Amino acid sequence: MYFKFTFCPIILLLWASLSFAQNVNVVIHGAASIAKTDDNFVCVTLDWWPAEKCDYNQCPWGKAGILNLDMRYGALINAIKAFNPLRIKVGGSLQDNVVYKVGEVSSCPNFMKREDGLFGFSQGCLSMERWDQLNRFFNHTGVKLTFGLNALFGRNESQTEKGLWIGDWQPQNTRDFMQYTISKGYKVDSYEFVDAKQYGKDVIVLKNLVKELYAHPETQPKVLGPGGFYEEKWFNTFLEVSGQGIVDGLTHHIYNLGPGDDPNMMNKILYPSYLNQVSQTYKGVSDVVNKFRPQLGAWVSESGGALNGGSKDVSRTFADGFWYLDQMGMATTYDQKVFCRQALIGGNYGLLNATTFVPNPDYYGALLWHRLMGSTVLAVTKESDPDLRVYAHCAKKKPGVSLIFINLSKDRSFNITLSNAKPGDDGKPNYEFVGKQNREEYHLRALTGDIKDDIVCLNDVPMVQTDSEDIPAMDPKLVDASTPISIAAQSIAYVTIRDFEAPACV
Repeated sequence: MYFKFTFCPIILLLWASLSFAQNVNVVIHGAASIAKTDDNFVCVTLDWWPAEKCDYNQCPWGKAGILNLDMRYGALINAIKAFNPLRIKVGGSLQDNVVYKVGEVSSCPNFMKREDGLFGFSQGCLSMERWDQLNRFFNHTGVKLTFGLNALFGRNESQTEKGLWIGDWQPQNTRDFMQYTISKGYKVDSYEFVDAKQYGKDVIVLKNLVKELYAHPETQPKVLGPGGFYEEKWFNTFLEVSGQGIVDGLTHHIYNLGPGDDPNMMNKILYPSYLNQVSQTYKGVSDVVNKFRPQLGAWVSESGGALNGGSKDVSRTFADGFWYLDQMGMATTYDQKVFCRQALIGGNYGLLNATTFVPNPDYYGALLWHRLMGSTVLAVTKESDPDLRVYAHCAKKKPGVSLIFINLSKDRSFNITLSNAKPGDDGKPNYEFVGKQNREEYHLRALTGDIKDDIVCLNDVPMVQTDSEDIPAMDPKLVDASTPISIAAQSIAYVTIRDFEAPACV
């Protein structure tokens, strides 16, 4: 049983002390922010996949799909409540195959395997009884909800071109669904419309529908789109056709680790040059946002790292955090406002185990980000060493700054000093920062030192739920400010410095 561990084995500490230590100076440019995120940057998804969804000779979804998830478990409830609040996006590949049993829709079929169906399944249905259950759960756990709508209702797939859907979107079922939602007082922060390439005009219909039904601007859900993988021509066309003021936020998906059965998955995660490649996608999306200026900027509305349910050998392990937390850090530097992890539960990439609801290591990394990293993003420069990844934000709870350090190296630790870049000094450090207040440090390591572990230690304490299924205490280690910040080999650390003077954080 995992619960027998009350501290991380001493072998890990010995390994950290024996690894080669490299001195690095990190410069924080605190005079001005380079980007802003949403206050609820960390986001997770709940997906529609039924238990019959299988890839690579495995079926990892079980009862984790939206229509099957048992929401009564304390472990699940407490894991969401710990974020206070957690942004959840309900959606996924099958959302365009979901009808809502309301209004004129009387039949409510279950998803069934069908070779010629959308993503291999027949049409499914969300009953209003299930929608009521979901909203009671969301209200109880304090969820901030984004809901992915069916953008293909009324359309038919072309007989001559696979993947091309013809005909106009029929909004009546969505109208009835929204009216029901409003009548019940259910809160929806935003609706996502994953639109087909040739139908940017239909998002105009959706926007007008939202304006009509939600009369008060302060309670009016935002409209997001187009979703899917970024393609420059598609995204530009979508926003040109829909026009100014229609799409509030530009959404896209990231699965930069490739197929979930790739035997080189671990090497990809630990190879800095590979991790850097996705920056071109972030830059491309950022350029489109700067051109069309949607109100809410860009969102990564789905990202699971590895495609088709994730990697059964990697996605649930400590190693996945090197990809996940680095991606979130990189995304913020390109002004991505929200980052939605696929998924909260389900597949191999769920933050929670699909059957026990026990948090996987990435859950704790995400929770620390949510609690420590504020919305103001700061530039960071350092001596060239690609194995050390560093991102800095204003602290979520003022004053000060919070940083995340990711050490990809297997055999090197880093001793880090900080410098504060002075405004008007061409970005060069003006002085080495030496604090007077103790630093707040949160060091994440694999339980045994093997990054394939599925248990993470925080400051040498294994992270396991309490007997009452609560998330354990996640307290910082207070460290003398006069000492360097020490980042062990293949570890991750969050550090908050309360007396670091960054004008952007005032």
